[in-house]
Amino acid sequence: MYNIISNLLVLLQVQQKIISILFLLATSKPLKYDSSQSCDKVPYHRIVIDQMPVIKEVKKFDYTQLLSEYLQNTGKVLKPVKRHENSKNSVPENLRCPCCNAPSEYIYDNTGGRGSFQCKVCKSRFNHKSRFSKQVQFKCPHCGRALSRMKERSCFYIWKCTSLDCSFYKDNLNSLSKKEREIFKLKPENFKLHYIFREFTTDFVPLSSSPNYEIPSSSLSRIYSSSHTLGLILTYSINYGLSARKTASILYDVHGLKISHQTVINYRNMVSFVIKPFLDNYPYEISSDIAADETYIRVNGKWNYIFFYIDTIRKTILSYYTSPHRDTESCIIATDYVLSKFKEIPEDLSFTTDGNPIYLLAQYWFSTRGINFDVNQVIGLKNQDDLSKKLRPFKQAVERHNRSFKTNYRSSHGFGSRGGSVAYVTLFCAFFNFLRPHMALDYEVPVKIPELQNLPNMPAKWLKLIEMSQNYIKEHQDLIQ
Repeated sequence: MYNIISNLLVLLQVQQKIISILFLLATSKPLKYDSSQSCDKVPYHRIVIDQMPVIKEVKKFDYTQLLSEYLQNTGKVLKPVKRHENSKNSVPENLRCPCCNAPSEYIYDNTGGRGSFQCKVCKSRFNHKSRFSKQVQFKCPHCGRALSRMKERSCFYIWKCTSLDCSFYKDNLNSLSKKEREIFKLKPENFKLHYIFREFTTDFVPLSSSPNYEIPSSSLSRIYSSSHTLGLILTYSINYGLSARKTASILYDVHGLKISHQTVINYRNMVSFVIKPFLDNYPYEISSDIAADETYIRVNGKWNYIFFYIDTIRKTILSYYTSPHRDTESCIIATDYVLSKFKEIPEDLSFTTDGNPIYLLAQYWFSTRGINFDVNQVIGLKNQDDLSKKLRPFKQAVERHNRSFKTNYRSSHGFGSRGGSVAYVTLFCAFFNFLRPHMALDYEVPVKIPELQNLPNMPAKWLKLIEMSQNYIKEHQDLIQ
C-alpha cells in the first residue's frame, strides 16, 4: 500500500511540472489573430456548369455484312489477323469490336499490349476501357476534339477536353492574373481552365412520383390502447421531442397508462405510414421562393442526411427526403418532390441554398430535361455581394427550421433503421405543417385545416389528422380500383 501511495505522489509531481511548463509557454508568447488568414479572405470557388457538348452518335456496322461487301468489291476473302507465334501480346478471346461486333480474330493489338486495339474489318480504334461506351461520342463545342472521361462519381461521369490548343482553355489561361499564374504553376488543380461536361447516369424520371396508398399491415383500428392514448403518444414524442422511453414513462407517471417504449415506436411507425400520402399530396399554396438545406440524422450508428425544402413565405415543408448519401442524386430526388407539387412550374421559381455544389448539379440535370429554375447560393457568414444580402433571410429561415428539427430529434439519439428515421421525420413534418404555430405567422399554423381549428387539445388534433389521412387513402384507393 505504501508503494502505491509513493508512486501516485511521484506521478502528481510530474504532472504538476508539465502543467507549469505548458502554462509558461502559453503566457510568454501571446497568440495574435492574423486578420489576413480570415475565412472571408479565402476566395470561394463556385462550381461552373459549361455548355452542352457536341454529341455525335457512333455509327454501328455488322461485320458479316462488311465482310460480304469486301468480298464483292475485291473478289477476296478478308482473312483474320495473322499473329506471330512468339508474340508476347495477345488480344483477349472475348474482346469484340464495339463498332461492328467483329470477334477477336479480326482485331489488332495496336500498341504492343498497352490496351489499344484496331478492328481490321471496320478500321475503328478503341481501347479496353472504352469498348463499352462507344454508343455516342462527346466533342468539345469550342475546338471539336473528342472529350476524355476523367472521373466517375456516384451518379455522373466527368468528361474533359484535354487539348491545350482549345480556345476555351486558352481564353481562361490568358484571363489569369500574374499572381494566379504563379499559383497555377504550383497547384494547377485549384483552377478550372479546361472544358468539362458531366454525363448523368441516374435513371430517375422527373415529375413522376406516384403516391403510395397501401394500407399498413398493422391497422390502427386493432391497437390495444385507446385512441386518446395514441394522441398522447404523438403529442409527447413529436410535439415535445421526448424519447420513446421518456414518453412511456410520462404516460405511466402522469396518466397511469402502462405501455412499453417499443409500443411507442410501433405506434409512431404505423401513424407515419397513414399520414405520409396526405402530407405529400396536400394541395399546398406554394410561393416561388424556396430555401433548401441538408441536415444530419443518426441511423444504425451511421450518419444519414435529410434534405429539407421549405417555402420561405408560407413556412411550409415541401420536401424532406432522407438518404444515406449527401450526393447529387439525392438532391435531384428531393428537388423533384418540390417540383411535383406545382400544377405548373412558375417562371420565377428560385431555390436559395448554401455553397454545396450538388444543388447546381441538380439544376443542371433538370435543365437538360426542359425543367428550368434558378439556384441562388448564399455563401459564408458575411454578405459578400448584394444577392447574399438580399437572400440571407431565406437561408436563415431554413437553418432555423433545421435547429427546430434537431431540438426534437436530439432526445432519440438516433434510430435503429432507415424506416424508423423516415417515420419520425414524416410525423415531424406533419406536425410542423398542420399543427405547430409559427411566430413569423402571428402564431398561426402554416397550413390551416378547418377541421383542426376548434378541437380542444393536441391529442384530439392528432387523431383528427389521422382520420383525415385514412379517408384520403380510402378515397384514392376507390378511384384507382
